[in-house]
Amino acid sequence: MATKFKIKKGDQVMVIAGDDKGKTGEVLQVLPKKEAVIVAGCKMAKKAMKPSEQNKEGGFANVEMPIHISNVKKVEA
Repeated sequence: MATKFKIKKGDQVMVIAGDDKGKTGEVLQVLPKKEAVIVAGCKMAKKAMKPSEQNKEGGFANVEMPIHISNVKKVEA
C-alpha cells in the first residue's frame, strides 16, 4: 500500500540533516516507494552523459539526488 506524505510537489522544504543541512528549496518530485523527495538545488551529484543527438559532446551534468523524507521539514511560505 502506498504511503501518504504531508509533503507534496511544489512545497517549500528545509533540509534538517546531511551535507545540505539548513538549505531550503522547492520539492521537484516525491518518490513514495523510496520514501524520498527531490529538492531543487540540494544533494547535487555529477552524472556522466553519453553523447547523443541533443548533447553532441556528452560530458557531465549536475543532477539532484533523492533525500529521505525524514531529513526534510515543510517550511511555511
